[in-house]
Amino acid sequence: MGKKTVTMYILGISCYYHDSAAVLIKDGILIAAAEEERFSRKKHDASFPKLSIAFCLKKAGITANDLSYVVFYEKPFLKFERQFLSSLSGAPKSFSFFNESMKEWFFDKMWVKSHIVSALNIDPRKLLFSEHHVSHMSSTFFCSPFEKAALLSIDGVGEWTTTSWGVGNGTNIDIKEEIRFPHSLGLLYSAFTVFTGYEANEGEYKVMGLAPYGKAKYVDEVYQVLDQKKDGSYALDLSYFSYHYDIHGIYTKKFLGVFGKKNTKPDEIQTYYADIAASIQYVFEEILLKIVTHVYQKTKLDSLCYAGGVALNSKANWEILKRSPFKKIFIQPAAGDSGGALGAALWVYHTVLGKKRTFVMEHAYYGAAETTSEAKQTLEAENVSYKTIKSDETLIDQVTDAMKRGKVIGWVQGEFEWGPRALGHRSILADPRSLAMKDLVNSKIKFREAFRPFAPATTIEDADKYFSVGSKKTHDPFKFMLYVVSVKKDKREQLGAITHVDGTARPQFVDEKTNPLYYKLIKRFGEKTDVSVILNTSFNLKGEPIVNTTKEALNTFNRSGIDLLVIHNMIVRKK
Repeated sequence: MGKKTVTMYILGISCYYHDSAAVLIKDGILIAAAEEERFSRKKHDASFPKLSIAFCLKKAGITANDLSYVVFYEKPFLKFERQFLSSLSGAPKSFSFFNESMKEWFFDKMWVKSHIVSALNIDPRKLLFSEHHVSHMSSTFFCSPFEKAALLSIDGVGEWTTTSWGVGNGTNIDIKEEIRFPHSLGLLYSAFTVFTGYEANEGEYKVMGLAPYGKAKYVDEVYQVLDQKKDGSYALDLSYFSYHYDIHGIYTKKFLGVFGKKNTKPDEIQTYYADIAASIQYVFEEILLKIVTHVYQKTKLDSLCYAGGVALNSKANWEILKRSPFKKIFIQPAAGDSGGALGAALWVYHTVLGKKRTFVMEHAYYGAAETTSEAKQTLEAENVSYKTIKSDETLIDQVTDAMKRGKVIGWVQGEFEWGPRALGHRSILADPRSLAMKDLVNSKIKFREAFRPFAPATTIEDADKYFSVGSKKTHDPFKFMLYVVSVKKDKREQLGAITHVDGTARPQFVDEKTNPLYYKLIKRFGEKTDVSVILNTSFNLKGEPIVNTTKEALNTFNRSGIDLLVIHNMIVRKK
């Protein structure tokens, strides 16, 4: 008799900072991944991800007793050390910071081990801890198609590290160099995010979206607050910043002395703040390029695996690919803290246990999904009239006809996406050809700032017809909407709703294998309009998480100007 094969399940957890999440891998293959906000309905929920954990276990059909290991995405005591020592070094002005941060630690963060063991009722010996930036690097390298690659992780801060690079080889991750707190490229960008009127860890992408409306007039002033060396290393002039000793602040009066007064009306596009946004985005990209060039010179590898919250800056990502020596880049869709849960689980499986790699992330559809029967029950319980469409072809015809007539579609299909981007399973869809459509969706559907751009989705075959990407269209980050690229000049007028003011867009390139229905929808719209591109934005209202369930989709549908709601093969129309 042969040996009985034992299935290995590893649960990864991230929480207690922002975007808490849980993921489950089975024999090294990702089978479930979700951020807690999708279930709790609290934007950027940082709490212990009990709902995401329950979802992961349910999707696999197992209980916590079946888990081989549970792994937390960072080392809590190292992070405590950093906050404790930082607050002491900032005394006496850091006393309030010390008091408030210590309360958080002693009531929650210090007891991560006991919280996890108690919540899951597992043997404590099953619980492991990764380091924050190791988790980030693992989340991208072990999902990539590369056997060997340079690794880069940049965010606000982990335990101590804010920027690190290394080499991934097979199942091994080797960190070579790092920059430590309080010097942080992520926190530098967050300072300007707050200055322009938005929230740190939430509004950075708004600054990226605002930047094209301005001119980089204040580059010298931005460089005044930091020093960067030729090798890419950098240091901030800490006299301009207060995040290391003030729990409620991020910059000082000296910072305001250089950049002026805070914007009190962030919903209004003011030229000055657009110029500030353009300036920090420019400097940010230049710093990143120096870092990446240094990493290439040290490794001489063609492929780069990149992670951390900074890796969600899609504009900078494309500049790195265009202007750095690296030929290929891999970024997984949840590059921020939530992705640490994924990296931690994969790190245990591959690096700690030495198991071979068989997984490559080809799509982002790892979340929860209701069955058609469950969706029908909700519609009927809410007394909602709907029409069931018998074939995919008929469904696609009706939806594309509606889009062609200027209707806006709420689109719910299958498992929701891993990460912050809607990639065709929880999306709002519309005709991209009219500039007026951009204003309509922003004002009457998303209820958000008028300058905010929308993303296009097209098929991978037609990508270089509309966007200046050439042979790079097959690169993995395009699947996850992680590059901002130029719309071809002769297509910009034709694609008014998705072309940003500087002639760029953040596209998703869809392949038939990973999302056949969405692919067919784009193709059919192209057949009817001669434009095989659709406008795609996340299915949520401003300040809310992307919808998960039919009930949430209905709620958003009823509170917005969406015309048609499509759930599986059912269509709901406004009365």
